[in-house]
Amino acid sequence: MIVDVNAHLGPFAFRRLRHQSAESLLGLMDSRGIDVAFVSSAAAITHRNTQPANEDLADEARPHPDRLVPFAVINPSYAGWEDDLSACVDLGFRGLRLYPNWHAYELTSGPCLDLVDRATERRMILSLPIRVEDPRQQSWLVDVPDVPLDRVAALVAARPGARFHLVNGRGYVGSPLGRKDGGLPDNYRIDLARLDVLLRDEVETLLDSLGPDRLLFGTGIPFQYPDPTLAKIDVLDPPPEVRERILSRNAMEWLDGP
Repeated sequence: MIVDVNAHLGPFAFRRLRHQSAESLLGLMDSRGIDVAFVSSAAAITHRNTQPANEDLADEARPHPDRLVPFAVINPSYAGWEDDLSACVDLGFRGLRLYPNWHAYELTSGPCLDLVDRATERRMILSLPIRVEDPRQQSWLVDVPDVPLDRVAALVAARPGARFHLVNGRGYVGSPLGRKDGGLPDNYRIDLARLDVLLRDEVETLLDSLGPDRLLFGTGIPFQYPDPTLAKIDVLDPPPEVRERILSRNAMEWLDGP
């Protein structure tokens, strides 16, 4: 079984995404042996009011409850986000995705911490993409940098009771997030989408420092192709127990919570 914790549905504002519908995404997943995907709305990344895009995602995912796990995108700097969160819980969303640099708020600001607290009370995962797309692909209308890892570390330290997915990131080995002695709670998991298995050997280093239960399979589809992450598993060639953990068990155990 393969669970992809880093997937999207719907249109993106600045370029056409292949496989942006549920049927097309499922076809791509089937062709690569991916059984389940945690999906959020690509449209919501650039929406000021994200709720209509969340509702569109719910409609797309609803016919496929065994394959698509919906994650909401909520902007805590937008008035009425508390109502949006309640509505998303009623719609069956299992987590949130946070885009602080796209929605112009700080991760440790009062509104964001309030959102994290409310989501944690509802047993939702907080998914935090470090990057949406390669800067070389960004429209000339936007210049959105990666989320700094020190700000991510500050958030996970401030909310040890929350559960975080850190996706589309790299450079963790140079951060407290990637060190055994980093002084952070073990309330976060890291996906493989942008991690290096050859030149810097980041995956092997994280396995040694954080342990095999802290890594997740994630691809970034359809912004990115799934094949590189699948190839990383083949290159890493972990023992069967570790392979199973990375490909599926870590994600499903974390989704259900302690």
